[in-house]
Amino acid sequence: MEKLKSTFQQLNPRERLLVSISAVFLVIALFYWVVWSPLNTSIERGQKSLTSQQSLLVWVKKNSNRAIQLQGSGGNKSQFSGSLPQAVNQSASRLKIKISRMQPQGDELQVWVDQAPFNDVLSWLQALEKTGIHILDIDIAEAGEPGQVKIRRLKLGKS
Repeated sequence: MEKLKSTFQQLNPRERLLVSISAVFLVIALFYWVVWSPLNTSIERGQKSLTSQQSLLVWVKKNSNRAIQLQGSGGNKSQFSGSLPQAVNQSASRLKIKISRMQPQGDELQVWVDQAPFNDVLSWLQALEKTGIHILDIDIAEAGEPGQVKIRRLKLGKS
């Protein structure tokens, strides 16, 4: 540090002024690129994420009434007889829902779907209920894209 001070003191006044001004600009530039710019970028990303989440919430609230209607329309239930995995596969393929995994457990069946449109999932669940297949338990999460859901676990049973 002493060597740096002595070198600075040996400069003529005009050179000292130029070095001082350069040091100030260097500190300002470092502050901008190390602190301000990353912070500003992070804030913008957060605002975009918030906007996306708010639009998803509005969409879910708008379509939640349909889910409630489908849940309440249980008056036309029938007795199911046949292969549960086969019926689930057929109804899912009609709506182009790709089942990622199925696990039979006696008279019950657990189903996993990685990604499917929310409206198609509701239609699929309604079709299953109409054929007499009961939805015993379901765990749904949002998928990566708007309007898409992921079925973490769907437990179905015969009526």
